[in-house]
Order: sequence, then structure tokens, then C-alpha cells
Amino acid sequence: MLRSHKLVLTACAALAILSSAARAEDAVVAKVGSLEIHQSELDLAMSNLDPQFAQMPDDQKKVAALSGAIDVKLLAGNAIGEGMKDDPAYKQRMAFIADRELHNAYFKKHVVDTTSDAEVKARYDKEIAALPKEQEVHARHILVKTEDEAKDVIKQLDAGKDFAALAKEKSTDSNKDDGGDLGYFSKGRMVPEFEEAAFALKPGTYTKTPVKTQFGYHVIKVEDLRDAPPPSFDDVQQQVRQLVMRDKYLALLEKAKSSEKVEILDPALKKGYEDINAQQNQKPQQ
Repeated sequence: MLRSHKLVLTACAALAILSSAARAEDAVVAKVGSLEIHQSELDLAMSNLDPQFAQMPDDQKKVAALSGAIDVKLLAGNAIGEGMKDDPAYKQRMAFIADRELHNAYFKKHVVDTTSDAEVKARYDKEIAALPKEQEVHARHILVKTEDEAKDVIKQLDAGKDFAALAKEKSTDSNKDDGGDLGYFSKGRMVPEFEEAAFALKPGTYTKTPVKTQFGYHVIKVEDLRDAPPPSFDDVQQQVRQLVMRDKYLALLEKAKSSEKVEILDPALKKGYEDINAQQNQKPQQ
């Protein structure tokens, strides 16, 4: 459940390249000829550093970002000198970048900034309430190599031997020192033969015949059976936030599409676009 939509993840990631908020004083930190590098540009350069710089101290990251910004200004100055700002291909690319930045700014204003903690918590409560109940069992086991060994274990249990003590003595599994304790697990976590036997037991009882699996022969005891607890809000809060933002983003797109006609002339592109939109509008799997 609670899986985020790829579209929202892409939009959220794109926010990293949004321009910094305007400042009362945007100090000049360096000059390259007639071109200036402002603090806001340095901040942007730092936010776009390659992930390899992530573990560096902040002062070193700042120097790396400044070095990169100076390199950019140096070649940008050369490009301006060669008149490349007037190149049609450059203008076309800048127009595309401008549209993308406006898209990101609009997304931030109407989706990110409007998504409150209370809204996220309410969505979490709604998703949790809709989850189907799933049982999980708390079990112990004793693993031995042969069926005769397993039968002997069962005889000792029938005679009153403590299961945990017997597990420490007889089991070949790595958890023998924990008395064979496997903790809680739900269906699908264990091999089928083991799982079927465990979920068929009542709490406090153990298997009266050995259970054979690819690992050997098991004697299983069930300590408890309960409904599996849902994931905590803290554990999935960010996933739920992405889910809320996804729905808001898609609502914004639907509203925009209703007021603007989208016409795709190429038949293959049109079909692909319609398929993508149909997929995006599907209800997320839970």
C-alpha cells in the first residue's frame, strides 16, 4: 500500500532546481570579468552538486560549488562573446527550461506548500482503515535432520519438556539460542509446508507430527496469533505525503486540461499519450 506515483516523484525531485527566494541583499561572492556570481547562484550551485559531494563538509561543498559556478561563468562569458545567446536553438531550449521552472514553481505553490501535516494524517487514517485484516503468528521451532529425531523431540514435549529449553539443546537452526523463537510473521514469509502447519495451530500448542521442508524436519509451537499491526504513521508519513501530493497534482492537471484543448497530430504519439494518462489516473494499489 501507499506507493507513490512516479510522476509526483519526478516533480518533487525537480523542485531542487527552483530559484531561491528573492533576498533583500543578494551579495556578490565572486566576479568573472564583467559577470558576477551572487550568493543565490552559489546556493543553487550547492543544491545541484553531484551526489559524490554529499558527504563532504559544508565549507568544502561551498568551495566545490563556487569552483563549478566560476567554470560556468567563464564559458558562459565566451558564449555571450560569440553571440550564442541569439542562436535559435539556445532560445528554444531556454524557453523550454522557463516553462519547466514555471511548472515546478506552480507545483510548489499549489501542491507542496498547501499539503498540511493534518491532511497527511487524515489520509493515513483513511488508508489504514481500508486495509484488509491480516493475521500473523508468533512461533518457535526446533529443526533437526531426521524424522526420527523430530519424533523424539515431540515425545519429550509430550512428557513435559520445555520447548525453548529443548530448542537450545536439539535444534540445528541459528536461532536455537533464542529458544527457536521466530517472532511474528504473516503468510508468505515462510516456506509453504512450515507456514501451513504454523497457521493451523492454536496458541500454546505444537505440531504432533514432524513437518518436513527443504531445510529438514521441524517441530513447531505457536505462542500467539493476532491481527498484524498496520505500519506506523512515522514509518510511512513521507509515502502518504507523496500520495496526497499526487492526487493534488493530478487534480490540477485535470482542471488545466478541461480549460485548454490538447491536440496531438501524430496518431502513435496520441495513443501513447492517452495510455500514459489512463495509467496515471488509475487508483493507486493498496
